[in-house]
Amino acid sequence: MIDLKQAFAIALGSIGSAKMRSTLTALGIIIGVAAVVANVSLGASFNQYFTDELSSLGSNFIIIYSQDVNIFYDTELELIRNTPGIDGVSPFNQQTAAVTYLSATRQIDVQGVGEDAQYISNLDVEDGNFLSDKDKYVAVLGKDVAEEKFDKDISIKNYVDITIKRADGTSVTQKFRVKGILASEDNTFVTGGPDRDVAIYAPIKTLNEMLNVTDYGGFSAKTGSAESVKEVSDEVDKRLARSLGVPTRDLENDDAKPYRIFNQAEIIDQLDALAQSLTILITLVAVVALIVGSIGIMNIMLVTVTERTREIGLLKSLGFTRSGILVLFILESIIVGVIGGILGTLMGLVGSYLVEVYLDIPPVFPFYLIFIGFFISVIVGLVAGVYPANKAANLNPVEALRHE
Repeated sequence: MIDLKQAFAIALGSIGSAKMRSTLTALGIIIGVAAVVANVSLGASFNQYFTDELSSLGSNFIIIYSQDVNIFYDTELELIRNTPGIDGVSPFNQQTAAVTYLSATRQIDVQGVGEDAQYISNLDVEDGNFLSDKDKYVAVLGKDVAEEKFDKDISIKNYVDITIKRADGTSVTQKFRVKGILASEDNTFVTGGPDRDVAIYAPIKTLNEMLNVTDYGGFSAKTGSAESVKEVSDEVDKRLARSLGVPTRDLENDDAKPYRIFNQAEIIDQLDALAQSLTILITLVAVVALIVGSIGIMNIMLVTVTERTREIGLLKSLGFTRSGILVLFILESIIVGVIGGILGTLMGLVGSYLVEVYLDIPPVFPFYLIFIGFFISVIVGLVAGVYPANKAANLNPVEALRHE
């Protein structure tokens, strides 16, 4: 049996004697492994990004949207508040309004909410305080509203005029004192909700009074733990359906209910499924690159067998057995694969890091990425080297020595 140390030295010598050929051989593996490592890293980074964005919207939340007017009132608000597992609930309404400050007027979304909205949606107040249910004509401004929408920055205790157009065509204007300014957060794409940076928050009762309505557009709620979100959400759904006269048989039919309800757990599941689908799709492209790389190794190794026919005959005449030749060529193929795997893993990590920094998503590098890169390269080298190695091992030593 051939000495592995000796075989390793011979394989390295063969690779070193044809540097350009070895480099081109390894290139396919480098590209394939780099693609796989980068895709796995990017998939993990996007998952982390989605999780962070979702957490910044609020944790353990449940959102209920009305699909018609005159659906949700205080009765439904108390029904949700009294559901076991609910830690907080806020009704909401939304209206685009003409907001005037120092003679400049801008069109801005006004969100009518209750005081629990801060707790439910993780609204971080940078200056001043958030709304309370006892407030009337006060408002909390998003960061961009306070600092970018108008020619001069708005501070707490300043006043803004808010003009709202009612459904009957009439308009009403009220002066609001600025009670607080929110910290900047770009995190509303997940639920399709309003961007808090460019919104104004006002007491829900005040907004409804200005709109001359008594119903709510929906509710946001929060449960005591992430584990209970789905269970509590289902219970809220049952209670609302019963209160609004929706038959039990239609509980699972969203089209039969005058509202929509979703929760954090459902969004996480959807985002995970999306991220996994994207990762699988892109990884398939990387696998194609690996297949091309393995074919490249096999092709070069076959050429190498032909070029080294006399050498193989000489080795056999010196006592190398069939298994020894087989090990020698497989080892050479594996070494090329491992070198490509190491370089590919490094390129994949660096490439994914640059992309993650460019996209402003958190860099995530699972430790197993290094193992994946190394394992793939070894397997590809092994598989690609078997046939050429077997061909070399089966050469007749006499005919090999006669080969020109």
